[in-house]
Amino acid sequence: MLPQLSTIKRAALDLFFPQRCLGCGEEGILLCRLCQRSMLRIMPPVCPRCGKPQPSGILCPVCIGRQTAIDGIRSPFKFHGVMREAVHQFKYRNLRSLAGPLAGLLKDYIEANPLPGDTLAPVPLHPLRFRERGYNQAYLLARELGKMIGLPVIGDCLTRVKHSQPQVKTLSADERRRNVSLAFSCNDSRARDRKIILIDDVSTSGATLEACAAALKSAGAASVWGLVVAREI
Repeated sequence: MLPQLSTIKRAALDLFFPQRCLGCGEEGILLCRLCQRSMLRIMPPVCPRCGKPQPSGILCPVCIGRQTAIDGIRSPFKFHGVMREAVHQFKYRNLRSLAGPLAGLLKDYIEANPLPGDTLAPVPLHPLRFRERGYNQAYLLARELGKMIGLPVIGDCLTRVKHSQPQVKTLSADERRRNVSLAFSCNDSRARDRKIILIDDVSTSGATLEACAAALKSAGAASVWGLVVAREI
Protein backbone atom coordinates (compact mmCIF):
# COMPACT_ATOMS: atom_id res chain seq x y z
CA MET A 1 0.00 0.00 0.00
CA LEU A 2 2.78 2.45 0.82
CA PRO A 3 4.15 2.67 -2.74
CA GLN A 4 0.60 3.14 -4.03
CA LEU A 5 -0.09 5.90 -1.50
CA SER A 6 3.16 7.57 -2.44
CA THR A 7 2.20 7.48 -6.12
CA ILE A 8 -1.25 8.92 -5.38
CA LYS A 9 0.25 11.68 -3.25
CA ARG A 10 2.78 12.56 -5.97
CA ALA A 11 0.04 12.66 -8.61
CA ALA A 12 -2.07 14.96 -6.42
CA LEU A 13 0.84 17.30 -5.86
CA ASP A 14 1.59 17.38 -9.59
CA LEU A 15 -2.06 18.20 -10.27
CA PHE A 16 -2.37 21.11 -7.85
CA PHE A 17 1.29 22.22 -7.81
CA PRO A 18 2.72 21.24 -11.20
CA GLN A 19 6.49 21.12 -11.50
CA ARG A 20 8.12 23.92 -13.43
CA CYS A 21 11.61 24.17 -14.84
CA LEU A 22 13.83 26.23 -12.56
CA GLY A 23 15.41 27.88 -15.57
CA CYS A 24 12.62 28.74 -18.01
CA GLY A 25 9.39 27.84 -16.19
CA GLU A 26 8.35 25.04 -18.56
CA GLU A 27 5.61 23.05 -16.89
CA GLY A 28 5.99 19.39 -16.01
CA ILE A 29 9.74 19.18 -15.38
CA LEU A 30 12.22 20.65 -12.91
CA LEU A 31 15.15 20.93 -15.32
CA CYS A 32 14.22 20.91 -18.99
CA ARG A 33 16.63 19.67 -21.66
CA LEU A 34 17.21 23.15 -23.05
CA CYS A 35 18.16 24.55 -19.64
CA GLN A 36 20.36 21.54 -18.92
CA ARG A 37 22.23 22.22 -22.16
CA SER A 38 22.67 25.86 -21.12
CA MET A 39 24.49 24.94 -17.91
CA LEU A 40 28.18 25.81 -17.94
CA ARG A 41 30.22 22.64 -18.04
CA ILE A 42 33.72 22.09 -16.72
CA MET A 43 35.63 21.04 -19.80
CA PRO A 44 39.00 19.29 -19.96
CA PRO A 45 41.84 19.72 -19.50
CA VAL A 46 41.56 19.91 -15.71
CA CYS A 47 43.92 19.52 -12.79
CA PRO A 48 44.11 15.75 -12.13
CA ARG A 49 43.59 16.30 -8.41
CA CYS A 50 41.25 19.23 -7.74
CA GLY A 51 39.42 18.97 -11.07
CA LYS A 52 39.46 22.69 -11.82
CA PRO A 53 40.27 23.84 -15.36
CA GLN A 54 44.02 23.67 -15.97
CA PRO A 55 45.27 24.39 -19.52
CA SER A 56 48.35 22.19 -19.09
CA GLY A 57 46.37 19.20 -17.83
CA ILE A 58 48.92 18.67 -15.04
CA LEU A 59 48.70 19.49 -11.34
CA CYS A 60 47.74 23.12 -10.79
CA PRO A 61 50.02 25.36 -8.68
CA VAL A 62 47.81 24.95 -5.60
CA CYS A 63 47.81 21.15 -5.75
CA ILE A 64 51.53 20.90 -6.45
CA GLY A 65 52.27 22.59 -3.15
CA ARG A 66 50.33 20.36 -0.79
CA GLN A 67 49.64 16.75 0.09
CA THR A 68 46.02 15.64 0.15
CA ALA A 69 44.12 12.61 1.38
CA ILE A 70 41.63 12.79 -1.48
CA ASP A 71 42.71 11.17 -4.73
CA GLY A 72 40.79 13.61 -6.90
CA ILE A 73 37.64 15.72 -7.27
CA ARG A 74 35.43 15.82 -10.32
CA SER A 75 32.32 17.76 -11.27
CA PRO A 76 30.37 18.18 -14.51
CA PHE A 77 29.20 21.77 -13.97
CA LYS A 78 30.23 25.22 -12.81
CA PHE A 79 28.22 26.65 -9.92
CA HIS A 80 26.49 29.27 -12.01
CA GLY A 81 23.12 30.28 -13.43
CA VAL A 82 20.46 27.57 -13.55
CA MET A 83 22.74 25.12 -11.74
CA ARG A 84 23.27 27.57 -8.87
CA GLU A 85 19.50 28.02 -8.58
CA ALA A 86 18.91 24.26 -8.68
CA VAL A 87 21.44 23.58 -5.92
CA HIS A 88 20.00 26.41 -3.82
CA GLN A 89 16.45 25.07 -4.16
CA PHE A 90 17.59 21.51 -3.47
CA LYS A 91 19.70 22.40 -0.46
CA TYR A 92 17.79 25.19 1.27
CA ARG A 93 14.21 25.18 -0.07
CA ASN A 94 13.29 21.53 0.59
CA LEU A 95 12.97 20.71 -3.12
CA ARG A 96 13.99 17.11 -2.54
CA SER A 97 12.50 15.99 -5.84
CA LEU A 98 15.59 17.51 -7.50
CA ALA A 99 17.63 14.56 -6.20
CA GLY A 100 16.66 12.44 -9.21
CA PRO A 101 17.41 14.98 -11.96
CA LEU A 102 20.69 16.05 -10.36
CA ALA A 103 21.75 12.44 -9.81
CA GLY A 104 20.93 11.81 -13.47
CA LEU A 105 23.43 14.51 -14.44
CA LEU A 106 26.06 12.82 -12.27
CA LYS A 107 25.22 9.48 -13.87
CA ASP A 108 25.76 10.90 -17.36
CA TYR A 109 29.06 12.40 -16.27
CA ILE A 110 30.46 9.33 -14.53
CA GLU A 111 29.52 7.08 -17.45
CA ALA A 112 31.49 9.33 -19.78
CA ASN A 113 34.29 9.94 -17.25
CA PRO A 114 34.62 6.80 -15.08
CA LEU A 115 36.04 7.08 -11.58
CA PRO A 116 37.59 4.22 -9.60
CA GLY A 117 34.93 3.31 -7.10
CA ASP A 118 32.92 0.42 -5.71
CA THR A 119 30.98 2.31 -3.02
CA LEU A 120 29.23 5.66 -2.69
CA ALA A 121 29.33 7.68 0.54
CA PRO A 122 27.56 11.03 1.07
CA VAL A 123 29.16 13.94 2.90
CA PRO A 124 27.30 13.98 6.23
CA LEU A 125 25.61 16.84 8.05
CA HIS A 126 26.13 17.54 11.73
CA PRO A 127 23.09 16.30 13.72
CA LEU A 128 22.11 19.87 14.60
CA ARG A 129 22.16 20.91 10.95
CA PHE A 130 20.26 17.76 9.98
CA ARG A 131 17.51 18.59 12.48
CA GLU A 132 17.29 22.14 11.11
CA ARG A 133 17.05 21.03 7.48
CA GLY A 134 15.26 17.72 7.93
CA TYR A 135 17.31 15.88 5.31
CA ASN A 136 20.83 15.50 3.96
CA GLN A 137 20.87 16.50 0.31
CA ALA A 138 24.16 14.64 -0.28
CA TYR A 139 22.58 11.39 0.93
CA LEU A 140 19.57 11.89 -1.37
CA LEU A 141 21.95 12.39 -4.30
CA ALA A 142 24.03 9.34 -3.39
CA ARG A 143 20.94 7.16 -2.96
CA GLU A 144 19.53 8.09 -6.36
CA LEU A 145 22.90 7.79 -8.11
CA GLY A 146 23.51 4.40 -6.49
CA LYS A 147 20.26 3.10 -7.96
CA MET A 148 21.21 4.40 -11.39
CA ILE A 149 24.74 3.00 -11.60
CA GLY A 150 24.36 -0.07 -9.39
CA LEU A 151 26.75 0.85 -6.57
CA PRO A 152 26.02 0.41 -2.86
CA VAL A 153 25.65 3.46 -0.64
CA ILE A 154 27.04 3.58 2.90
CA GLY A 155 24.91 6.41 4.19
CA ASP A 156 26.22 6.42 7.74
CA CYS A 157 29.86 5.62 7.09
CA LEU A 158 31.00 9.13 7.99
CA THR A 159 29.98 11.20 11.00
CA ARG A 160 30.28 14.93 11.35
CA VAL A 161 31.54 15.49 14.88
CA LYS A 162 32.32 19.21 14.67
CA HIS A 163 29.50 21.73 14.27
CA SER A 164 31.40 24.31 12.25
CA GLN A 165 29.89 27.26 10.44
CA PRO A 166 28.74 26.73 6.83
CA GLN A 167 31.57 26.86 4.33
CA VAL A 168 29.79 29.58 2.35
CA LYS A 169 30.35 31.92 5.31
CA THR A 170 34.13 31.49 5.29
CA LEU A 171 36.32 33.55 3.01
CA SER A 172 39.63 32.00 2.01
CA ALA A 173 40.67 28.45 1.15
CA ASP A 174 42.81 28.34 4.29
CA GLU A 175 39.85 29.42 6.42
CA ARG A 176 37.71 26.73 4.85
CA ARG A 177 40.32 24.07 5.61
CA ARG A 178 40.60 25.21 9.23
CA ASN A 179 36.81 25.34 9.51
CA VAL A 180 36.44 21.62 8.70
CA SER A 181 39.70 20.38 10.23
CA LEU A 182 38.93 17.18 12.18
CA ALA A 183 35.23 17.77 11.54
CA PHE A 184 34.57 14.21 10.33
CA SER A 185 35.07 10.77 11.80
CA CYS A 186 34.83 7.26 10.40
CA ASN A 187 34.84 4.26 12.72
CA ASP A 188 33.07 2.01 10.24
CA SER A 189 34.82 -1.19 9.23
CA ARG A 190 32.86 -1.16 5.97
CA ALA A 191 35.20 1.54 4.67
CA ARG A 192 38.24 -0.74 4.85
CA ASP A 193 39.71 -1.59 1.44
CA ARG A 194 36.82 0.15 -0.32
CA LYS A 195 37.23 2.44 -3.31
CA ILE A 196 34.89 5.18 -2.19
CA ILE A 197 33.30 7.94 -4.22
CA LEU A 198 32.25 10.82 -1.96
CA ILE A 199 29.05 12.53 -3.08
CA ASP A 200 28.04 16.13 -2.42
CA ASP A 201 26.04 18.84 -4.16
CA VAL A 202 28.64 21.59 -4.50
CA SER A 203 32.29 22.22 -3.68
CA THR A 204 34.24 25.45 -3.45
CA SER A 205 37.76 24.86 -2.19
CA GLY A 206 37.45 21.08 -1.78
CA ALA A 207 38.20 21.41 1.95
CA THR A 208 35.11 19.48 3.07
CA LEU A 209 35.79 16.62 0.68
CA GLU A 210 39.42 16.57 1.77
CA ALA A 211 38.46 16.35 5.45
CA CYS A 212 36.04 13.51 4.69
CA ALA A 213 38.71 11.68 2.67
CA ALA A 214 41.18 11.95 5.55
CA ALA A 215 38.65 10.30 7.89
CA LEU A 216 37.90 7.53 5.38
CA LYS A 217 41.58 6.87 4.69
CA SER A 218 42.23 6.63 8.44
CA ALA A 219 39.55 3.90 8.52
CA GLY A 220 41.35 1.96 5.80
CA ALA A 221 39.70 3.11 2.57
CA ALA A 222 41.79 2.13 -0.43
CA SER A 223 40.96 5.28 -2.40
CA VAL A 224 38.63 8.25 -2.10
CA TRP A 225 37.40 10.40 -4.98
CA GLY A 226 34.99 13.31 -4.70
CA LEU A 227 32.09 13.70 -7.13
CA VAL A 228 29.94 16.83 -6.88
CA VAL A 229 27.30 18.28 -9.13
CA ALA A 230 28.86 21.75 -9.30
CA ARG A 231 32.11 23.54 -8.49
CA GLU A 232 32.89 27.14 -7.71
CA ILE A 233 35.42 28.16 -10.35
